[in-house]
Amino acid sequence: MVEFNIQGNDLQYVKVKLGPGESVYGDAGHMLTKSETVSMQTIMKGGLFGALKREITGSTFFVTQVSGPGEAAFAGIFPGKVFQIDVDQPILAEAHSFLVAENSVNYDSQMAKLSAGIFGGEGLFLARFTGSGKLFLHAYGALDQITLQPGQKIQVEAAHLLAFQSNMKYGISRVGGLKSMLFSHEGLFFVDIEGPGSVWVHSLTALQLAQALIPFLPNSGGQRGGLSINI
Repeated sequence: MVEFNIQGNDLQYVKVKLGPGESVYGDAGHMLTKSETVSMQTIMKGGLFGALKREITGSTFFVTQVSGPGEAAFAGIFPGKVFQIDVDQPILAEAHSFLVAENSVNYDSQMAKLSAGIFGGEGLFLARFTGSGKLFLHAYGALDQITLQPGQKIQVEAAHLLAFQSNMKYGISRVGGLKSMLFSHEGLFFVDIEGPGSVWVHSLTALQLAQALIPFLPNSGGQRGGLSINI
């Protein structure tokens, strides 16, 4: 049986221990290390049509499959948490959150509801995982798993929504009036999700991280951003 072990604190990664003939696959570009005895090949998970749909989501056309015996490790690209989902019903997730999964988990994409995709700002397509087995996603920043009871609802700022079970009802609503939409810096829309089911939320977005780094990046004159005083 394949063994998974999440390691690290704020920059986590997954170490996978594979027996002879055992294999897993991960998103291209996330492999950290592998044993010399582990073989690696690039494949189109789900065939050509599945690969094309992943390309549309902004994910990778190919995935990396590794086979034992030996160990391999997969890491995320942002500070944050790696977490496991035991897939027993379809999961919808942010397109760039996939890290690694067992071969029994199918990796596809699905068009989001047009209103949620366009106005939520997160694109028209979501990654979709079906089948059964262990799936590992990486969250930006801290992670919160929220379990909703039948009829219970939650509003999640669109960029902070990481994943949810696909049987859940979802749509969008505005964050408030015009002033809130323009000046609250909370995004323009919430994604409204209704239980039963589980929702995963991350505390950091790629845009927030990029904006925080801008003052420290060199400007066009070669100087770092931020406060500068010319004497």
